[in-house]
Amino acid sequence: MKVISTQKAPAAIGPYSQAIQIGNLVYTSGQIPIDPSTGKFAEGGIKEQTRQSLLNVKAILEEAGLTMKNVVKTTVFMADMNDFADMNAIYAEFFSEPYPARSAVAVKTLPKGALVEIEAVAALPQ
Repeated sequence: MKVISTQKAPAAIGPYSQAIQIGNLVYTSGQIPIDPSTGKFAEGGIKEQTRQSLLNVKAILEEAGLTMKNVVKTTVFMADMNDFADMNAIYAEFFSEPYPARSAVAVKTLPKGALVEIEAVAALPQ
């Protein structure tokens, strides 16, 4: 097991790692839309928050030597399912076919009042 950590994504704010590599898989922790350069949420609504959350996932994967093309599964947590179409439009900018498997769910609340949180599982090339 290997811990993956980068300053290009928000530091863990609790007893967890940004990502863990085990075997040929990398599991990221859920990324909320904190801009690591400011420590604050990306300004704007669901689109900007989705973009920042995915940029954080991307930075963590890059630290592991991977890209978004290596992602095999994502989970998207949203505070409001009415934001799905806007989230999906930004999400589509980060992935190409074959798209990773995905679950998208609405939850009551997210850390720090975020509108979205995204986690990913990526596979190392074989």
